Amino acid sequence: MNSRNAAYALALVVPAAAMGGALISQYGFGLYPCEMCWWQRYPHIAAIVLALLAFTMKGRGAGDMAVILAAIAVGISGLIGGFHAGVEYGWWEGITACATVASGTGNPLDAIMNAPLVRCDVAPWSLFGISLAGFNFLISIGCAVWIFALLGKARNPGRKGL
Repeated sequence: MNSRNAAYALALVVPAAAMGGALISQYGFGLYPCEMCWWQRYPHIAAIVLALLAFTMKGRGAGDMAVILAAIAVGISGLIGGFHAGVEYGWWEGITACATVASGTGNPLDAIMNAPLVRCDVAPWSLFGISLAGFNFLISIGCAVWIFALLGKARNPGRKGL
């Protein structure tokens, strides 16, 4: 696979995997997202749309531009994840109130009153001391840099290594 194709694939696969993992965590394991978790999802959704658009325009400059925009969106999600992880680790305070999740079935008042409180400053899950927001930071920033490096290599094929 050449560098350009790899960049296009990464721009689609990584945000799709991140969104898939977020949805599985939410609906499969009951890890409801807080407000800052939602903020991290929006750029990934935009990146998926941009990457799909890039595949339809592949071979033209517009395709590369869509991948660049997708990489920027992935990077933005990573930066939000880094900020969120810092809030979870107590390095700084967040800028938002916590979110709640209300179900859309039955009595609306009961749904609101029984909705779980999802705090932005508490990591609901971690592995090796790294929260989901921390993993989003590490993976998304790394992916964005990698996409830019691959596109740079595709534009300058004589350059050695990444």
